[in-house]
Formats: sequence, C-alpha cells, structure tokens
Amino acid sequence: SLVKERIKREREAQDNRSVILAHKRNYVLPLTYADQPNDDVFEAGSSDFGEDLDNLEIQFQLSLKAPIAEGLFTEEDALFFAFTVRAFWQAYNQEISAPFRETNYEPEIYWTTPVPWEILGGDASFVAIGLSHQSNGRSLPFSRSWNRLYAGIAWERWRYVFALKAWWRIPEDDKDDPLDPDGDDNPDIEDYLGNFEFTVAYRKYDQEVAVMLRNNLDSDENRGAIQVDWTFPLHRRFRGYVQYFNGYGESLIDYNADIERIGIGILLSDLL
Repeated sequence: SLVKERIKREREAQDNRSVILAHKRNYVLPLTYADQPNDDVFEAGSSDFGEDLDNLEIQFQLSLKAPIAEGLFTEEDALFFAFTVRAFWQAYNQEISAPFRETNYEPEIYWTTPVPWEILGGDASFVAIGLSHQSNGRSLPFSRSWNRLYAGIAWERWRYVFALKAWWRIPEDDKDDPLDPDGDDNPDIEDYLGNFEFTVAYRKYDQEVAVMLRNNLDSDENRGAIQVDWTFPLHRRFRGYVQYFNGYGESLIDYNADIERIGIGILLSDLL
C-alpha cells in the first residue's frame, strides 16, 4: 500500500525531534507561464503593478507539519499542526522591481487516524478532520481570507490512490463598506472553489501522476478547477515536477479569475 508505506515512514520520522514532516508538496517552479495574468484585480485596487504583470513568474510552496499529540483515542491516531506557504513571484519583471505578486498562508490543526474500511472495492487508508485558516496577509482592498472545517478520506485500489476532501466554510459577517477591515473579504469564494476537491494519484516506475478536481456543482454557473501534476526522478534528493492548472482558485487573490498556467521545476516531497 503506497499510502500506508508513507504513513509508516512518517511515524518513524516523527519520533526524531530533529525532523520536520512534509505536509503537502514542497517544491520550487522557477518557470511558470500563465496565458492571461489576473491584472484586473490590481487595476481596480489602484496597485502599482496591475497592468504590468508578466506571464512568467516563479512559484514555490513550503508545507510542514508536526504532531501535537498521539494516541488520543487509538494507538495510531494523532493530532497535527501544519503550516503551508505558497508564493507567486514576478521575479523576471524588472520593470516593477520583481515583486511577490501574491503569498498565501494556511495554518491547520487536524486529527487523523487509519481506518479498516473498504470503499468502492478499495482499502481505505485514513480519515482526517481539521480546521484551516487561509489568508494572503494583505491589507484592503487586496485582503483575502477564509476559515474552514474539513473532513477527508483516502483509499487505494491497485496502484491508484484516491482522496476526497470536503469542507464547510465558517460564516463571516458582511462588510458595511468595501474598505471596512471587519467582515467578509470574499463572500462569494464558494461560488468559485465549491465545497470539495477530489484527487487521484498513480505511481509506477518511480513516476507519479496526480489529478485534482474542484467544482461548485452549480448547473447554472458551473465553475471549478483541474490541476495535473507529473513528478519523475532527477536525483536521490530531488524530483522533477511539471504542474498544469486550469480554472478558479489558483491563489486567494485569483479566486474568482479563470487562470491557465503551466510550470516546471524541482520537487522536494511528493504525495506518495
């Protein structure tokens, strides 16, 4: 079992206080290309660099976790704290001094445990229940954030791993004014990101292909996203990484913008 092998490696590593565990993928994409950068949001907000965004930028993600408590209800369950940073850097855009266009921060706390269930002919690996806060740390009018309670499950069949994650957004009060620091910065974010994502991953010959799907399940104004990831061996410590994204919600500032992007780079930690 691919997932159980990873869980076993994590358990062995988390007993070592010198080791910090990977949570989501950790990677650097030195070259990404978006066909139509989201200039509109910055132009509307009187940004200094809105209309001058480059199609090319660097993207990277750092995602770590550490156990807070173990063996709460069973011998194998654990409570984790995790933190993910994802950055979009206009590094090649010297006309506007190569700024970081967007950075998203996501602290989480979640409980996870292995389960012995069978799902759709496959063996379930684990369930997770957690609380997530995600924001871009910006001041108005560029501030974006939301808080979610989520539940997820992963299962395996043959060499395929499936994962379903669903969430409920914690409601926030409406703003009295667009520049009011209190209230909801993005009340319609679920119209674009929906309330779930589904991922399927396949690994063979030391290569891994994964597809992530999101959808708002609205037949009148259907929106969603697809991300395709391909990783392959490069070096003992590093893997090659190609990422393709098409849809809404690539970043918080772009949650309501339809973005198509492809990138290539180096992966430090994979899903499996």
